Amino acid sequence: MLPREGPLNYKTQPPWEFLLSASRNSLQSYELSRLSHAANLRKEIAQLLDSWLEENTAAMLARWLMEERDHSTPARESCERPVAKDEGAAALDARGKTAHAASDNFFADRPGARPEFRSRS
Repeated sequence: MLPREGPLNYKTQPPWEFLLSASRNSLQSYELSRLSHAANLRKEIAQLLDSWLEENTAAMLARWLMEERDHSTPARESCERPVAKDEGAAALDARGKTAHAASDNFFADRPGARPEFRSRS
């Protein structure tokens, strides 16, 4: 295997000559150092995963907001168009079915379940 470039530049093969000739105390010390290194890598991975999830969540929220705005744009344009007196009743019926007034809750047609977020530990 070729050595990796960047921050993960370490040997993946154990030092066989050392391990075969080492005393019990040396092997125990080597074992503890490898377990410590593995634990540190696990912490780094957990932090990277948390950051990755936060970034993806922010991107997905932005995408969702863009799509919601795209879907609601035709309804807003129909609300802003001046309505003639003879179109008044028909416009009120259509408006109640397709468009939302400025005071309407943007999320009124969505279920009220609140998302659960993990706290950082």
